[in-house]
Amino acid sequence: MLKLVLPKGSLESATLDLFHQANLTVHRASNASYRAYIDDTRIQEVRILRPQEIPVYVAEGTFDIGITGRDWILETGSDVHSLGELRYSKLTANPIRLVLAVDGESPYMSVDDLKNGMRISTEYPELTRRYFESLGLKVSISLSYGATEAKIPDIVDAIVDITETGRALHAAGLRVLDTIATSYTELVANRASAEQTGKLHAMKQIYTLLTGVLTARDKVLVKLNVPESSLDAVTQVLPAMKAPTVNKLFMVSQVTCYAVEAVVPRSEINMLIPQLHDLGATDILEMGISKIIP
Repeated sequence: MLKLVLPKGSLESATLDLFHQANLTVHRASNASYRAYIDDTRIQEVRILRPQEIPVYVAEGTFDIGITGRDWILETGSDVHSLGELRYSKLTANPIRLVLAVDGESPYMSVDDLKNGMRISTEYPELTRRYFESLGLKVSISLSYGATEAKIPDIVDAIVDITETGRALHAAGLRVLDTIATSYTELVANRASAEQTGKLHAMKQIYTLLTGVLTARDKVLVKLNVPESSLDAVTQVLPAMKAPTVNKLFMVSQVTCYAVEAVVPRSEINMLIPQLHDLGATDILEMGISKIIP
């Protein structure tokens, strides 16, 4: 039913992993293949292309839906319908930032120091042009085909480039002067396709599955047994998405026990388990979660 396009390059591995975890595994003949398929009746065709091309192809109707970054939607000016953000990237769940950076020894210490005639290298010429126009500056913008940070300071005065953690720019001895845009990955749709009830329903289902995986990534399910005397203390310290599930379980040596379970942040579980045990909980189980659908 749906023609889907996925990003090749830096987002490729993370995207394929996300689809696999959502039980929408992408099958292709080899890692170099641009054609693929997903064994799901909602998805008719899968193509893997550069993310900067995806908004354009989706906007013009070559594909019904695709995954790309907000940065490329803004750069290409593509008129697409966003089904929502997918908060993952190459390394983290953080957004990427499109930044203006200069050499660490540059005399430019802030945006106020920028001047007409500066040489700028970037893979985002349109966003860069609009940014400097907003500052009232006329600069020379050259399209970069990669290794943008290597062009400072002898080839250009500044670069406009993306960063996820900032480590690569710091390692190259660069200093960030400004953040031009912040970008998450998004699931976007062709506007005409999104007006078709059947296709829109299928798109929303795919989005639900993908976001369910992302929501579950930093959560675990904890299950435990608690004597009645410890129940209040345990439930008070037990975080949960809404509230812990508590069921009366059994009596052992005339002691009433309860089965308790809750979804908790993965980052807290190693502190939480010993605390629960100290409060009298037993038979504590930590379990992974594949999807969480609110």
